[in-house]
Amino acid sequence: MSLVGKRIAILVEQDFEDSELAEPLQVMRDAGAEVVLVGSGSQETYQGKKGTISVRPDATADGVRAADFDALIIPGGHAPEKMRLHAPMVDLARDAYRQGKVVAAICHGPQLLISADVLRGHTLTCVRSIAVDVRNAGGNYVDEPVVRDRNLITSRTPADLPAFDNAIIDALGGAKEALR
Repeated sequence: MSLVGKRIAILVEQDFEDSELAEPLQVMRDAGAEVVLVGSGSQETYQGKKGTISVRPDATADGVRAADFDALIIPGGHAPEKMRLHAPMVDLARDAYRQGKVVAAICHGPQLLISADVLRGHTLTCVRSIAVDVRNAGGNYVDEPVVRDRNLITSRTPADLPAFDNAIIDALGGAKEALR
């Protein structure tokens, strides 16, 4: 599994789901990708909702372009609800989608994609509590561990992280293999 030469942005905001940031970050780096933590600019550091991780972003959403990355990962937790309040975060997600970049969201991550208005006509999954929001945004919700529909990859919860990580690696052209 090699993602050497690939650049991946992981979006961060206060109260992200700790494991949904930490595991993809480590897995993508272990696969050789350059990973950039992109914050909203609301703070200098962001704390996970469980308090096990605190991160300082490498850049802010208004200081990067979707064209600079091969993929965008949106962790869940309470962070996507806060991300969607920052126009540069919404614009970055929308631009990445429109440019055909891999856009991966887990748990509550599709909340940002709802605000970016990119779910219409896509089949996707998410944490069950926002399934109605996904449907209202024109998405076709299914209850599966991971769903890939064109350039969108979605997953439900931290229990699905291995499948989520594998789907991202596969979409970026890396070899698919069990990560756990």
